[in-house]
Amino acid sequence: MKLISAIIKHFKLDDVREAISEIGVKGITVTEVKGFGRQKGHTELYRGAEYVVDFLPKLKLEVAVSDDNLHRVIDAIIKAAHTGSIGDGKIFVTDLEHVVRIRTGETGAEAL
Repeated sequence: MKLISAIIKHFKLDDVREAISEIGVKGITVTEVKGFGRQKGHTELYRGAEYVVDFLPKLKLEVAVSDDNLHRVIDAIIKAAHTGSIGDGKIFVTDLEHVVRIRTGETGAEAL
């Protein structure tokens, strides 16, 4: 089992959700996050004062998948989140050692 963490732009959330739902992924966790990378932030004006916004708002999606679904889900996220401009985001994959569904006590792949 793997945990896919994807950092994407806000307006791409619905596209990504639909794309991974079509594959059969049943659950996703979404967190609003801020960060900076190659975009390096931007300058804004507020009440006549100029200030730099270093950390830009993004969304972090977390999806737990079985090993056989991993590459299909990654490909779906890439296709749905891609705009071709800087700041499209990144995808991180980590191993899941153990998963437990709290309500039923199911473990492993059955808990996904």
